[in-house]
Amino acid sequence: MALGENPLFDDREIDFQLYDVHDAAGLTALPAFADHSRETFDLLLRETRKVARGALFPAYREIDASPMFEGGAIRLHPKMRELVARVKELGLIPATRGPEVGGQNLPLTIDCVAQSYLCAANLAPASFVILCRGPGHLIEAFGSDELKRRFMEPLYRGEWTGTMALTEPHAGSSLGDITTTARPSGDHFLVRGTKIFISGGDHDIADNIVHLVLARIEGAPAGTKGISLFAIPKKRESGESNDVAVAGMVHKIGWKALPSLIMSFGEHDDCRGWLVGEPNQGLAYMFQMMNEARIGVGLAATATASAAYRQSLDYARTRPQGRALGTRGGAQVPILEHADVRRMLLRQKAIVEGSMSLVIATARYADVASHGRTPEERERAQMLLDLLTPITKTFPAEKGFESTALAVQIHGGYGYSSEYLPEAWLRDQKLNTIHEGTTCIQSLDLLGRKAMGKGGAAIRVLAEEIGRAIEASPEPELAKAIGGALRTVTEASMKLGAMGMGGDADAMMRHSVDYLDMMSTLVIGWQWLLQSTAASKKQGDLYDGKKQAARYFIRTEVPRIDHLAELCTSAEDSFAAMKDAWF
Repeated sequence: MALGENPLFDDREIDFQLYDVHDAAGLTALPAFADHSRETFDLLLRETRKVARGALFPAYREIDASPMFEGGAIRLHPKMRELVARVKELGLIPATRGPEVGGQNLPLTIDCVAQSYLCAANLAPASFVILCRGPGHLIEAFGSDELKRRFMEPLYRGEWTGTMALTEPHAGSSLGDITTTARPSGDHFLVRGTKIFISGGDHDIADNIVHLVLARIEGAPAGTKGISLFAIPKKRESGESNDVAVAGMVHKIGWKALPSLIMSFGEHDDCRGWLVGEPNQGLAYMFQMMNEARIGVGLAATATASAAYRQSLDYARTRPQGRALGTRGGAQVPILEHADVRRMLLRQKAIVEGSMSLVIATARYADVASHGRTPEERERAQMLLDLLTPITKTFPAEKGFESTALAVQIHGGYGYSSEYLPEAWLRDQKLNTIHEGTTCIQSLDLLGRKAMGKGGAAIRVLAEEIGRAIEASPEPELAKAIGGALRTVTEASMKLGAMGMGGDADAMMRHSVDYLDMMSTLVIGWQWLLQSTAASKKQGDLYDGKKQAARYFIRTEVPRIDHLAELCTSAEDSFAAMKDAWF
């Protein structure tokens, strides 16, 4: 497949998921989305697909190189300005916000699918939507009217970009240990500290950059309770420097065209920051953007895995090699004719399309949580959104890496050469398992907070949702398998909750990553059951493929749940007991 011909996603498959599986058109019945219709959704998707396939993807190989760090500033690839401009023209930056801030009240469900095409085509220019929207939304939600005027408006217009500056070199993910300080000085604070792994922390394609920085006001409580949030522009309104500097660049294995930087604030004690919201509430505020970004990571991981799957599928169809077992002589056959290649492709399909279904489902719950008709409807959707967010971040990232590795494998020796794209996608994909919190961080959040919160209420709501899918399924074998898995997960969750209530939090949390794997497998099995049910009402190769992929995932992956539940509830401790035996 020549560069530029990869479809990135199968449009028929995406439309099937949006409208037949997840009823995206039904969202227009909610007052917030009443001005939209399937026609407006499809128009946006058509335009996004054109930009993704016609502009972003053909430039992917060329800009897959580290930005230049020269004279204390970052220079992006020369094509980035043009590509980012094409992305901004789509109007996606404020699209999900209300008209009062320049938005269109577009459902996140549709926005996520549109952004998936952009991410599948070229992650770096696609990321500028979030670099503008995420910080803008945070200031919209918690900032004063003055901060909205100064920072939110140019962010939503796409004139400026922003960052989330949390991590410090010595603290990593332990945000309670940050040492960046803020000292009151008139209407602002003087901020001093160093942050690391700041995506888009500096570049040359926007007029200004607004850093949303976590810092501790002098005299604030220790730990996470004493963290505040500050808006710190690269340049002041006068155009002069705000004492924000690039201290170094992180040389990443993937996502290379988007710089990840070490940023220095207040080296000359003249970095002015403006408090967002109330003092000591910064971490709580930042979780809004972090949770949005976690869904975004799952979206990006799904998109990258999809591009790799479409590439390996085309390669398998067109690459002749070998002959059928028991056959001698004659023409070689395409490698698609070999059973193990079909196995790898079907596994890719099951991962990619299962992940896409999960991203859409999670986005839809987010839409209902914000805009549902009744408080009860919104609360229910919020519980499901909270529970699914760490899964939506993790499954597409972890399994998407496996799926992309299969694309390399299918390409054989060509797969690990830079002349073919799968090796680049594999590098990009690995970062998604780390972005916005490692897999362990997601598992601690899922088990320690989301699953056990309010006495396990979210688990009960999820069980009701899965129960409806089981009742609607025309496939008794698949429905029975998901039903058994649901009981196993529910019982395991109750046992783990009892451990925690009994005072043994260590035993409860010891296999949190296995718990996340177990929950993810159940949730993706549920998504495939939904897809299988919708496909059973239609005819054609697309729907036959859906039914086969559902059978594959539920037959081969769901049985793992029993073993994972045993590991979790037995608190197996081999690695916990491993202390001094390393050699």
